[in-house]
Amino acid sequence: MSSEHERQRSRLRSEQIEQSSDAPWADLELTVPNERSQLSIVTFVECVLVELTHEEVGAEYVSTNVWGAKRTQFIPIDDNGEMFRKRHYDERLGWHESTVSRRAVREDLITRLTRSSSQATDRSHDVPVNNPDTFSVKPARKLQMR
Repeated sequence: MSSEHERQRSRLRSEQIEQSSDAPWADLELTVPNERSQLSIVTFVECVLVELTHEEVGAEYVSTNVWGAKRTQFIPIDDNGEMFRKRHYDERLGWHESTVSRRAVREDLITRLTRSSSQATDRSHDVPVNNPDTFSVKPARKLQMR
């Protein structure tokens, strides 16, 4: 009886761990360009903003071009999600950090995610990068300045 009880408890513990790893923000990813409509992008960004204010997560937009990677990160800095830390990284210039409003984050993300072409696939150079820009929501601890 006791061993059956232990097996059930073990199974329940693994199910709980499995469920907790399926965070609601885990699938908030997008590449640019994409096939989404303007309305779909706005809805997506609103979902992202909700998760940013309710979870210990941040958003990151990454673009790679012939000069290297560029990263822009948005991390909430207050409890009500009205102010964000915007970190921008350029391989040539390093990190730059500023404080921006929720509205500015919303507008910035909508602008980036509705682009019809990736900055990475810019054909104005002899050797274009073929990788699309990527956007994702990640645990805030993984967005520390690298």
